[in-house]
Formats: sequence, C-alpha cells, structure tokens
Amino acid sequence: MKDMDTRILTTGEMQAEIIRLKKENDVCILAHAYQSHDIWEIADYVGDSFGLSLKAEAAAQDTVVMCGVRFMAETVKILAPHKRVILPNPESTCPMAEQYGKEEARKLKEMYPDHKIVAYINTTAELKTETDVVVTSSSALKILKNMKEEDIIFLPDPNLGGWISKKLPEKNIKVFEGGCPVHMGISAENVVATKESHPEALLLVHPECREEVISGADFVGSTTEIIDFAKESDNEEFIIGTETSIVDHLKFACPEKKFFPLFKGTICSDMKNTCLADIYGALLGTCGEEIVLEPQVIEAARRPIERMIELG
Repeated sequence: MKDMDTRILTTGEMQAEIIRLKKENDVCILAHAYQSHDIWEIADYVGDSFGLSLKAEAAAQDTVVMCGVRFMAETVKILAPHKRVILPNPESTCPMAEQYGKEEARKLKEMYPDHKIVAYINTTAELKTETDVVVTSSSALKILKNMKEEDIIFLPDPNLGGWISKKLPEKNIKVFEGGCPVHMGISAENVVATKESHPEALLLVHPECREEVISGADFVGSTTEIIDFAKESDNEEFIIGTETSIVDHLKFACPEKKFFPLFKGTICSDMKNTCLADIYGALLGTCGEEIVLEPQVIEAARRPIERMIELG
C-alpha cells in the first residue's frame, strides 16, 4: 500500500487529516450553511454569515478558515481584525455582493441626501464603509422597524428590500436593480409545478426570492430559520426554496421527513467552488488566501454592523 502522502486520500481520510491539522495548528473552521455536508462535518461551527462572524470573534483560535465566499471572510476580518482569516478558495465570490461598490453608494447618497443607506450583509467591506446600517436576512425586518428614519435606500437585493417594504408600509424604502442570481432563477411556475407534485409539503422560501415566489410560501425566512422551521415542524414534507444544499442537509438532520427542492437549478456555483481539498490545502499552506483589509476600512465597515446590533 502506498504511503498516505503519495496516494489519493479518501473523503474520510482527508476529513481526519483536516481535523488533525486544525487541532495541531489551533485553527477554527467555519462553514456556511450552503457548503457541502462533507465540509459541515469537519467545521467547528456551521451557520449564516453573520452568525459565523460572531463565532469567529469569540473563538479562542487566532486563525480562522472561512468556508464560504469572500464577503463572509471579510466580515469575519471586520469583527475579528486581530485574527488571521483564510479563504480556502480565492475564486469563491458572490455576484450579488459585487453589484454595488462604495462609488455607487456615494452617488445614491448625492441623489437621495435625506435617505439612510441600509446594506444587506451580503456586500463587500468597501460598500459597508459607506453604509449607515448593515442587516442580515433574519434581522432585516426588525432592524428597519426599529430605525427612527423612514427614508431608506436598501442595497443590493431588491427582493429582500421589497419583502421588507410590504411588511413595513410606514417606511419609504427605495430598491434598485440587483439581487441573488441563484434565488432570482426560481419562478412562480416552479411553485405551481412543485406544489402539484407534492401537495402535502409546506413551501419554505428565502426572502431573496422574487415576490411571485414569496407570495406562495408557507414560511419565509433566512437559511437558518428555514432549517429550524423544518426541524421543529410537525409536518412531514417540505419544499425548500433556497440553495439546494439545504435539502441535503435537512435529509441528514431529519431522515424521517421528506424534502424537495423548489427548483433543481438553485445551485450557488461560487459556494461549490470550495471543496474539502481546498480546506486541506489551506491548512497545509499550499492554497487559500489570507484576507487583508486596511485598518480604516475595518473601522468604517464595523460601524454599521455595530449599529445593527444596537438596533436589535
């Protein structure tokens, strides 16, 4: 038999090596919910982007490997600037996060000087520096409701912004072109067809979906909220209207229940860029990218996140 260093590792062997290396090198591994299950199994924490950032800030380890996309690794660095943050696959970006930069935000401020800019956490560190408040999909409704200001520019997702606007008619929320390409691909036709195929299933969707999809849902919530709802519900069948990896994870968590994707094409290729071998390489020092942000960017981008925490 060939030595471990020269033969191809099995999935289980690579997982064991990753766990060994992270313990030896005192590394914390974070995995976003959209990562594959083999990555979930070697992570110290699994969750949404902001929740993982808080875990990183509190973790005892000085090095963090963020298995997700670039804006998530940047958020970790913003909240834990003293730590070394590694993105295992540098090509893992987020198309929605890159739709608006700080220059676009400045132009919008000039056009609407009386409005406050609220940015979804799915944005770059640079955009956050021009933002008044940052929100997550689970906190957005509460945060905007608690804001005393009525005139708001919401970036970059018009679907999430539009959903909040319907819930808070007292607010004047301006949204613009953009959104998550993955969730934008789900249509009302998908809702009709999948409900016909699974009439007993509850439809759970993410607010990044279009209004025509949200209107047919039994529950609307963040990725973590969808997972929790499905686990806690007495219902036995669910249609999942978000990234299809959540269907796989729920099948592991609740084997006695049935889960179906609302649309089989709801796959985030950027999330799928990161594989187990990338994490292994990052721990060996052969791949990955350390996230470096200028101190003034960290300071300015942290302020709207702290404002979110203040608002609830």
